[in-house]
Amino acid sequence: MIKLTRPDCPNKIALDAKNYKYPANKEALQKANFDKCMYCESKISHVYYGDVEHIKPKSKFPELEFEWENHGFICARCNGIKKDKFFEDSQFIDPYIEDPEEHILAIGVLIKHKRGSEKGEFTINEIELNRNELVERRKEKIDALEKAINSCFRTRNESLRNNALETLKKSADQANEYSLCVKYLLLAHKIL
Repeated sequence: MIKLTRPDCPNKIALDAKNYKYPANKEALQKANFDKCMYCESKISHVYYGDVEHIKPKSKFPELEFEWENHGFICARCNGIKKDKFFEDSQFIDPYIEDPEEHILAIGVLIKHKRGSEKGEFTINEIELNRNELVERRKEKIDALEKAINSCFRTRNESLRNNALETLKKSADQANEYSLCVKYLLLAHKIL
């Protein structure tokens, strides 16, 4: 989960007409999320259409159903797990409003909450951000990067190493899948 920037609503008229799934609005959120789920960071459109979901559930906050600030782009799995979960005293991290890294960090392939962060712990547990399938996908990504890191530091050719280091740094770009885990891996290896 990374910090996201919600764009301006492309078509407020659609929201006024009670259509929060309007294609241009959905596309704006999809682009703002780099085609990734706002929670698990999985790329979406290569396997699914993606959903516009309510950060605060419409069943509990019907007045927010058509409010742009309450919408996010999410994968089917996280959407199905999240459903109508919402508690006033423990809310999910809203990556459009706050920086998730204030609450969570990546340790290898696992997402952990920072010491004392109930919001981080609640988000990880309730949306199941360490479910087996996600951990497996992150592991594939991390294993490939670790091989690349080892190769990079084995070469004696300085030019090759510098090119490899630049490529590795780009792998942590927020547009890439599981960029939080990648960022922490590269930080651990003192590449970032």
